[in-house]
Amino acid sequence: MLDFRLYLAQRISAMILAPLVLLHLGVMIYAVQGGLSAEEILGRTRDSLWWGSVYGLFVLAVAVHAAIGLRVIVAEWFGPGKRSLDLLMWLVMLGLLTLGGRAVYAVTLA
Repeated sequence: MLDFRLYLAQRISAMILAPLVLLHLGVMIYAVQGGLSAEEILGRTRDSLWWGSVYGLFVLAVAVHAAIGLRVIVAEWFGPGKRSLDLLMWLVMLGLLTLGGRAVYAVTLA
């Protein structure tokens, strides 16, 4: 049952990631073509609940998706026990959430 829930979580996170990646790429292309500097971009994202929410959701979806994917890869290559895989998955997810959350905070709230 756990494997099925992980499968669903990874697929749902992928469905969330797809439009967010397209949005992110579109915004980056717009910013570069518009000649915006990093300072101008940060000025537009500062104190923005919208951008903080979008990139917060992006970080959450990436953390879930990557941790589950890495768990599957490690299981196929090295075959460690289920406990080790679960611990690895949670540590990777926590690390990505921490790093991504700090980046979102720095860009939108700090």
